Amino acid sequence: MTHNGIDIDQYLLFTIYPSVLIFGIGFLAKKGKIRESIKYTLQGLTCIIFSLAYFVAVPNGGAEGLAIVLAIFGILLFFMARRHIVHPEGFEGQTTSPTEKM
Repeated sequence: MTHNGIDIDQYLLFTIYPSVLIFGIGFLAKKGKIRESIKYTLQGLTCIIFSLAYFVAVPNGGAEGLAIVLAIFGILLFFMARRHIVHPEGFEGQTTSPTEKM
């Protein structure tokens, strides 16, 4: 079996590090009452930074798949931040569900 440069325990740690930071940012944003758009932007930056670090620093493409997933998730978080900037009220204000209108 070929070896791609990292072990499974290292790969698990590579998935845990960004997860801890993403949840930590969410927790601190909730405690500090920071706007959702700022929270999503910080989380997106975290994902992109980890993605670039994994793509560049991990030898033999050992974490390229994880880097791609983190980059996609970071882009999604940027879109969510933009949505909260454009529509700050969001959809929480709806009192009826779409099925109740029928």
